[in-house]
Amino acid sequence: NGKAERFIQTALREWAYACAYPSSEHRKAHLPSWTHMYNWHRPHGSLKSKTPISRLGLSRDNLLRIHS
Repeated sequence: NGKAERFIQTALREWAYACAYPSSEHRKAHLPSWTHMYNWHRPHGSLKSKTPISRLGLSRDNLLRIHS
């Protein structure tokens, strides 16, 4: 699956090997914040510089729109 392979490439480049983590535990602890950034804040070229969450078309009163 091309989309899965692309995600893995991006995760390796921007999360796993983006900086020198002191340990695997530190790297693992950073994954939830990176995943949040990837889905909510990072523009994607294949989505015309929109974020993946924007594809859901959530209204302002949807609880998923409330995030940190």
